Amino acid sequence: MTYFAPEARAALDGLGYRGFWMGYFAARSAPLGMVPREVVTAVFYNFAPERVAKALPTAWEIAGPDAALRARQDSAVAALRRYGLDSDENIGVAAELAARAARQAPLDGRPLFAANLALPWPDDPLAALWHAATLLREQRGDAHVAVLTAAGVSGRESNVLHAAAGRIDRDYIARTRDYDDAAWHHHEQRLAERGLLNDDGSLTATGRELKDRIESATDTLGLSALDVFSDDEVEALFQALTPITRAVVAGGDVPAVTPMGLHRDELDDGSAHLVHT
Repeated sequence: MTYFAPEARAALDGLGYRGFWMGYFAARSAPLGMVPREVVTAVFYNFAPERVAKALPTAWEIAGPDAALRARQDSAVAALRRYGLDSDENIGVAAELAARAARQAPLDGRPLFAANLALPWPDDPLAALWHAATLLREQRGDAHVAVLTAAGVSGRESNVLHAAAGRIDRDYIARTRDYDDAAWHHHEQRLAERGLLNDDGSLTATGRELKDRIESATDTLGLSALDVFSDDEVEALFQALTPITRAVVAGGDVPAVTPMGLHRDELDDGSAHLVHT
């Protein structure tokens, strides 16, 4: 919501931030406070340091982290309400379950998740659900960074590897993550030297195995947030979230493809598809 809804862009522009990326880095890093831009580059992982430097710390001279935090939450809730969502019973169930998962999810080695977890919890159920979803998103993201780091794949290499795996269009990720042809080729060469890419930039068998292992490990670490639930509670969470997610998708603000490689047409049903043994 904080990346794609027009309410979010309007709120961040209203604070005086100049352009999408200044608002993005300010709002997403605001839970960390006014940390050096090097910290944000390290935590966000796959962005060009030069891109971060264009936004921070200049953004804090315009509006501080507290203002950015208010803007991102209020604008996200406004967008959710525009989609027809309100604080009804289903929202309450989803918010309660997602909050329980987020509050008890593993904290170790997850700095951006920890910074968001330290924020005050919203009273409004719709705001609480958005906050819980943000926590779980950053908890998974921090784990993904840890897995990539352990695999020896740098942040800038991770985008190239993602495109080589067919998860995202090369031109799209190169444009949104600031690669010129020379920079892209440099990181392809580094991956090729490790036997991960072929001469044409496609994955080798070793590269495919590594990419699959990275994604599987990330999934395993992300799903650990649900360990607090029984199987029935996991199903209840998915059943509550599915109509909410469909309302968000129907709102039309989330692009058909995002830099994370998510696709709007991948939402099939509400079941967690748990296998009972």
